[in-house]
Amino acid sequence: MTYIYVIKTKRNVTGKNNIIRLRLTTGVMLYKVLGHPARLQILRCLTETKVCITGDISEELPLVRTTVNKHLTELKKAGLIQGHVSEKNTNYCLNPEKINELKRLSESFLNEINIESYTCE
Repeated sequence: MTYIYVIKTKRNVTGKNNIIRLRLTTGVMLYKVLGHPARLQILRCLTETKVCITGDISEELPLVRTTVNKHLTELKKAGLIQGHVSEKNTNYCLNPEKINELKRLSESFLNEINIESYTCE
């Protein structure tokens, strides 16, 4: 899956707004979501429990509820976690398919980096 973002710059190069198109792959979007320590804490908490967490996940973390909810929303948008409403509570759990996709993307990317012949002078 590829996301395309269009950003209009304020630079006037040819008399018109210059449009820059950036293609961000799924991998980039996933890494961006993982770029915040609170989100990593949430994923770790869900991983350690090995089951869905029911109710207020902020009770499990050293973060306030509004912060946790903000980061849960971002993790859900990226597909890394799932939230299912059950009566008054929401059950949060990892999305195994997306986590495996992230693992595959990471392994593929890191395997392409050859540092054996790398030199920096």
